[in-house]
Parts: sequence; C-alpha cells; structure tokens
Amino acid sequence: MFSLVFPGQGSQTIGMGKVFFANYGLVKDLFKQADESLGINLSKIILEGPKDELDLTTNTQPAIFLISYSIFQVMKKEFNLHLDNAKYFAGHSLGEYSALCAANYLSFSDTIKLLKSRGDAMQNAVPKGEGGMLAVLGSKVEIIEDLLNENRNNFIAEIANDNSEGQIVLSGRNSDIEKLIKVLKSKNVKNIKLPVSAPFHCQLMNNATKIMRKEIEKLNFQDSKKKLISNVTAKEIKNKEELKILLIDQIENRVRWRESIVYMINNGVNHFIEIGPGKVLSGLIKRIDKNVKTNTINNMSDIKDLEI
Repeated sequence: MFSLVFPGQGSQTIGMGKVFFANYGLVKDLFKQADESLGINLSKIILEGPKDELDLTTNTQPAIFLISYSIFQVMKKEFNLHLDNAKYFAGHSLGEYSALCAANYLSFSDTIKLLKSRGDAMQNAVPKGEGGMLAVLGSKVEIIEDLLNENRNNFIAEIANDNSEGQIVLSGRNSDIEKLIKVLKSKNVKNIKLPVSAPFHCQLMNNATKIMRKEIEKLNFQDSKKKLISNVTAKEIKNKEELKILLIDQIENRVRWRESIVYMINNGVNHFIEIGPGKVLSGLIKRIDKNVKTNTINNMSDIKDLEI
C-alpha cells in the first residue's frame, strides 16, 4: 500500500523540472497557466534563475508546487500510473498544498495563487533579520519540549517541525535563538542555524495567519474521497471545512511530519513516493522507519523504474 508525499521549502534548484518542461506539452501548459495566474514570469525564474530570486519565499512556494504538480500530472496522464489508488496524500508544510491539489480539494490555479499569497504573508510577517530557525540533531521531541519549558522565562522558542527521529527544527526571534544555542551547547546537543529569511510555524507568523484566513475563506474548496493528512493533526482530514481551518492553523503550528508518517505506517502504508524536487522527505522517512520502501520522482527514469 502506497502514499504520495510532496516536498516543502528548501528543495528548490534552478532548472528543476526542466526535463519535464522540455518533453511534455501538459507541463508547458501548466507553466503558462502559472505565469498568467500570478502575473509574473515564474517559469523563467525556475528554469533560468537567478537563484536569489527563486529562493525568495514568495517565489519558492508556488515554484515547488508547480514542479511537484507537473510531475504528478505526467505520471498520471503520460505514464498512466494509478496514483489515485494512493492510501494517503501528504506534504511537508507548503507540500501539503501540492497534496491537496493533487487530491482534488482545490484547483491548480487557486492553489498556486494561494501559495503566492502564503509566501508573501510569511515573508513579511516579521521584519527581515528579526526571526530565525534552528535545526536540533540527535535529540527527542520530549527532551526539547522540556528544555523550552524550563527556559521559558529566559527565552521563547517553539518547535516548528518535528521531522524525524533526531531532527527537530525550532523557530523564534534571533535574540532568543542565540540564547537557545547557548543552552543546547551547554548540554552538548548538536544544532545548526538554518539559512532562512523568517521564523516559520510559530506565533511570530500571526500576521500571516490573519492574511491567510481571508485568502482561504475566499476560495471554493471541494470535498474529495481521497485521504489527505494534515500537518497540524498528523491525521486524515474529515472534510473541506476542516481542511480550511487546519490550513489556517498550519501557519503558526508545528509540522508533525514524524507523527504523520508513523500514522500512515500504522494504517498499512509500506511504500512512500516522493513527487517533486529533491529527496529530503525520503531521507526523513527512512530515519523514521528504515523498513518502508521509498521512491523519489525527479526525472523520467525515476518514473520508468517505479513499481506500484
């Protein structure tokens, strides 16, 4: 039994999806539709760069979605793969939007416009340089939660991503992150400051939540029979109304990726297919359970080698 998973921010590279763009008219059509929907030349940014423009959150989010969704459509329509038979659809942070579009909860055009708004809102929620994120390696969520509670009068930081066994990401103001680093160092806990422009998935994103609530309420979501896993609950959503609430909550809440994977495995999934740029999620999944099968789909040979 397989699930489809879609990557989040950080997987972008210049030229991603180029082979699909070059070979398939349906991908050219999606790129054209993206450019027209957004009113910018996103195609050029993806295929040619410059990198600093692609790395702007406002461009990165719709760009990764465009590539993930394009590959998904090629797999379905050109290779006749029965992806609708997936037990679950799931994605990491912005990847959840790729998943919900692939699962027919929202149209392509509405999804890409929503992600442009989401990228803008998250980028501008906190003044540049004020917030940051820190990866903590080799520790457990419970230990980090206790550490944050013990130090809550000293600094405020929140768990933004529970990615896998031994990989947790925290968000907060840079001044608080620096204090957190000192505490972690004193306890010999390995950590890496991440090269991000804003502190995602924490209360500092409150302004972004307000914007996204308005944007999400405007849109016509559909109910779907396909099962979508929420980052917020690490369980399947019940209906489109719950999905809208959880997408709003997702902006400030922890991405429960480890728990989501465990939930899917406990419900019979033994094969995860990562669709989109990079192979970050497959690596995380293997750290969660080395016995499950993973495939990353980045090019044509990946599709040809896929067995489902």
